[in-house]
Amino acid sequence: MTTESPRWFKSSYSNNGGNCIEVAANLTATRGIVPVRDSKVTEGPVVEVPVTVFAAFVAGVQGGTFDTV
Repeated sequence: MTTESPRWFKSSYSNNGGNCIEVAANLTATRGIVPVRDSKVTEGPVVEVPVTVFAAFVAGVQGGTFDTV
C-alpha cells in the first residue's frame, strides 16, 4: 500500500508578503481533509481541516463574512 503525499500549493493571489498559507487539496477525496500549513515554516505543524469545515470557511470568505470594513 502506498501513502499519498500532500501536494502543497499557495494561492495565486498571494503576493509573497510572507503572510501566506499552503493547502494540499489533493487529499480531500481520499482522506476527507484539507491539510493547511504556514508557507514560511514548511517543516512546522500541519492543521488537518475537515473538508466540510474548509468549504464553509471558503464560502464565508467569498461571502464577505470576515470583511472588517
